[in-house]
Amino acid sequence: MESLLPFLLFAFVASITPGPTNILVLSHSSRWGLGATLPIIFGACVAAALIVFAVGFGVGETLLRFPRVQQAMAWAGVLWLSWLAWQIFQSAPPSLDQASSRDEGLSVFGAATLQLLNPKVWMMAVAVASVFAGGGDKTMRLVLLSLVFLLVSLPCMILWALLGVGSARFFGSPQAFKRVNYALAFLLLVSAWLTVLV
Repeated sequence: MESLLPFLLFAFVASITPGPTNILVLSHSSRWGLGATLPIIFGACVAAALIVFAVGFGVGETLLRFPRVQQAMAWAGVLWLSWLAWQIFQSAPPSLDQASSRDEGLSVFGAATLQLLNPKVWMMAVAVASVFAGGGDKTMRLVLLSLVFLLVSLPCMILWALLGVGSARFFGSPQAFKRVNYALAFLLLVSAWLTVLV
């Protein structure tokens, strides 16, 4: 239990700090609303929790042994995030008829795939496996850590979605919405490229 409290703090900081997934959730919810963004949040959080579990079971050690695979994953993630930033940058302001545009945007599968390509998630998962997963029954410990991470990351992502919904109300004009899209696209590019350049 003593090690669970530091892990809760770690999971909170890892989930609430800005990163590619948070920025995409913010952008998506500002355009399509909270209801349309909740499945994406769930898909991203479940994928991140599964990555924590998989890394604890040895995927992380395998990745550490093959630096070229790490590099390829990092560059694939950066390129995909750059493409998503371009989509945000060029997207038109939402129409008044929200029902007609519900099927656009990031899908649940896209959010889960983002986590597979997100270097921040893999670094976080390696940290969890190396710092918090030792001792006792490893399988049960990894299940517990993955579940706790999921339960902590869901409300953190929902906070980002609520921020996006609030920003859409605050920036009600099409011109203001475009400026917000430009800023979010820029932030997404910076957060993606910093992972490979730093």
